[in-house]
Amino acid sequence: MVLAALVFDFDGLILDTETPEMVSWQEEFESAGVQLDTERWIGWIGTHAGVDLYDELSAATGAPVDRDEVRASRHERYARLMATEQVRPGVLDYLARAEELGLRLGVASTSPNEWVRRHLTTLGLETRFHAICGRDDVGGVAKPAPDVYAEVLRRLGVPAEHAIALEDSPNGVRAARAAGIRCAYVPNGLTRSLACAEADLCIDSLADVALDELAARLLAPLPASPPSGR
Repeated sequence: MVLAALVFDFDGLILDTETPEMVSWQEEFESAGVQLDTERWIGWIGTHAGVDLYDELSAATGAPVDRDEVRASRHERYARLMATEQVRPGVLDYLARAEELGLRLGVASTSPNEWVRRHLTTLGLETRFHAICGRDDVGGVAKPAPDVYAEVLRRLGVPAEHAIALEDSPNGVRAARAAGIRCAYVPNGLTRSLACAEADLCIDSLADVALDELAARLLAPLPASPPSGR
């Protein structure tokens, strides 16, 4: 089967926004004298939990929460932590090799489209993708439902059997597989403890396995030249 498209998750796969998000909330809870349940948090990764953490904080402390004050404080913590984050290892190499091969490139995220594009723009990567989809592009439906992957494939004009997905969470892997896409599981520091039997391949880092090798293991052969019409 010839590889025609590569679809990336965003949070935790291209850029680790997940650790700063969790740590900023963890620090907020600790400053109030209580603990954030980090195991529950890790289980939410890759989907839209629908949990109101302000309510969680209020319940943990037994006192009302000033949402504006907590929001401002946590956002300051989050910005400070994000200032040290860089594109995850191997991502730039995958993009460069995919472009050499003429592959179609997409992003399928549970985060809102604007959030993903804003970060990709800051990283100088937005224009390298042919399709970027968030949960708001599919009526708010989040992973592990396959909707966002199905929409990315539709926009790329590539059948599922000619694509590979890259995911950092079991919820994301389930979404890709439900859309019929072969998927490599590339966990980050938070999701490394989560097993993912549904993945077609598990690797520690994109820096450890070149795109050609990954494709050969999942979807051989690679295209010899860019597809016509590119």
